[in-house]
Amino acid sequence: MLAGCAVGPNYHRPALQSPAAFRDDNAAANTSFADLDWWKIYQDNILQAFIREALTNNYDLRIAMTRVEQARQVAAQARSQFVPSVNYSGAVSQGRNDLFGSAYPNNAISTGSAVATLNAFWEVDLWGRVRRLNESARAQFLASEEARHGVRLSLLSEVASDYLQLVELDQELEITSRTTNSFAESLRIFSERTAGGTASALETSRAEAALADASAATPAVLSQITITENQLCILLGRNPGPIERSHLALELMLLPQVPAGLPSSLLERRPDVRQAEQLLRSANAQIGESVAAFFPTIGLTALLGKISPQLSAFTLGGANAWGVAAETTGPLFEGGRLVGQYRQAKAARDEARLRFQQTALSALGDVSDALVSRERLEEIRQQQAREVAALETAVRVSTERYLAGKASYYEVLEAQQQLFPTQLNLSRTQRDQQLAVVSLYKALGGGWNDEPGTTSGSTDARHFGQDVASGNDHL
Repeated sequence: MLAGCAVGPNYHRPALQSPAAFRDDNAAANTSFADLDWWKIYQDNILQAFIREALTNNYDLRIAMTRVEQARQVAAQARSQFVPSVNYSGAVSQGRNDLFGSAYPNNAISTGSAVATLNAFWEVDLWGRVRRLNESARAQFLASEEARHGVRLSLLSEVASDYLQLVELDQELEITSRTTNSFAESLRIFSERTAGGTASALETSRAEAALADASAATPAVLSQITITENQLCILLGRNPGPIERSHLALELMLLPQVPAGLPSSLLERRPDVRQAEQLLRSANAQIGESVAAFFPTIGLTALLGKISPQLSAFTLGGANAWGVAAETTGPLFEGGRLVGQYRQAKAARDEARLRFQQTALSALGDVSDALVSRERLEEIRQQQAREVAALETAVRVSTERYLAGKASYYEVLEAQQQLFPTQLNLSRTQRDQQLAVVSLYKALGGGWNDEPGTTSGSTDARHFGQDVASGNDHL
């Protein structure tokens, strides 16, 4: 019965007060946007190819995988303490007044000696120290795996965000080019009318200034395109260079609008929340390790080999040696060291519990922020679309009135100058709508599962996770 016990508290998940529905989610349902796989969310073929490339070549993700491997081997080291350790040793010596390399009075006789042994030691895990050590290392390994999932989720979002920004910047470049051509045409008309004496130099100079202002926007957009392409190349593990992309308009690339789901499922899906819980599990197990340090350590040792003070007798039966022993060691006075370790472990567990609760609360806030952004940006887009349509009509009508001699140039200039920034704002709002959906998908913890037929190298982690879920401690 004692062998089946382990000192220290058993892990229980802290109670989390999650709401029944996310704030600003008007259609709470069991289904969630995050349940969809990433290749069903980002259906642009070029973007999908970029994501697959990033999942293979991105350095942050590859670094995270090496950390998982390190944690896996630390867990393997902890598991090794469940079985006996066996080692060997041997020595041969020949000398005067010497025994196995140490001075030994033997009447000044020259002698030889030899020894060859196998030694075994096994700690009887009576108090559960080894089991708690293994539980802590296993939780650390699972936490590193969840951290890898978090890096993967962030990578998916960053690649999608940079790609959508590139598509929007292409639209900005097109708007800038179209506006520049429009101002150039106005300048041509005003120049002709000035040459014919029907317009003043003031109108021509104002038209030329408007053309220069629109033309100056082009280099700025091109600079942003280059910077964003370089950012995406780094995510893909490439040298900076041009990026291929779709020529579809943003409004034709709308991502699916699916309910956010229930907050309770978010806590099971978000990698950062899962990582925080595994770190809490590890800190809880370390309390058991510190408690076990107050109790005696019991070990079994065994020896088998040959030992002889004479080389000539080493192979005879009289040189055989064997032994079995039990030993125990325990603390009597440590000056408060063990008490300090125990209290430190409890404080570390309390910190890990608070971090877990804080991470869960932040996750709920991230989803709410993404939901309200998606909803409000749609309202903004509708009003901006109305504004653009009205200003396009104003530019057309004012141009016709000017050519007919019914309006001044200032009427045309005012309409053109108002239209240009409004078109840019509409394009950017459409981009922000797409990015809000990407942010929502990330906030909900979706997109870190592998595609069918691929492996992520985390098979061991899934086995560990199954043992954790079922309460098995045999690993």
